[in-house]
Amino acid sequence: MRTKNSKITIHMVSSLDGFIAKKDGSISWMNSKDNYEKGVELTKEFISEFLKSIDCFVMGSRTYEHAIELGWPYGEVPVFVLTNRNVKSDKNSVQFLSGKLTEIINDKLKPKFQNIWMVGGSMLTKEFLKLGIADEINITIIPTLLGDGTLFFDYIGKEIPLHLKNVTAFKDGMVEMVYEINKE
Repeated sequence: MRTKNSKITIHMVSSLDGFIAKKDGSISWMNSKDNYEKGVELTKEFISEFLKSIDCFVMGSRTYEHAIELGWPYGEVPVFVLTNRNVKSDKNSVQFLSGKLTEIINDKLKPKFQNIWMVGGSMLTKEFLKLGIADEINITIIPTLLGDGTLFFDYIGKEIPLHLKNVTAFKDGMVEMVYEINKE
């Protein structure tokens, strides 16, 4: 695979008010039952075709545990779980890594994978953004206001300019926004 053009995308699903989980950590609210007639149909074929474009996923251990609970959506695509905890998996496609985030990304993942998706965890999102190693943010908004919980952007501590690349509204009321991170 090509290494010079590796792209890292932060992907998150969020409530409209910016939360990724309730205070108790639950994400049961993530299913939208809205009906937006002009939206794109989110079919299994649409999702399957989209997932084929991703070379590997990176996540924190809590996101990994949620994915196991909800039904593993990643198939056999390589998944790298960043953790200092002693977590195990029965999946051959899962590897647990710890260490400096920049070294993991630049030395282990970028040389092997072109389209890398970081899919969860506010702490991990914060680190990717603070270290400047993400290229874009893909956020899907669920039409729900939670009022409190775990914030997606947990006080990054610096301003990061973005460029809107795409917006897609889905029939179930979810809206996906893709932003390129300006690295000036």
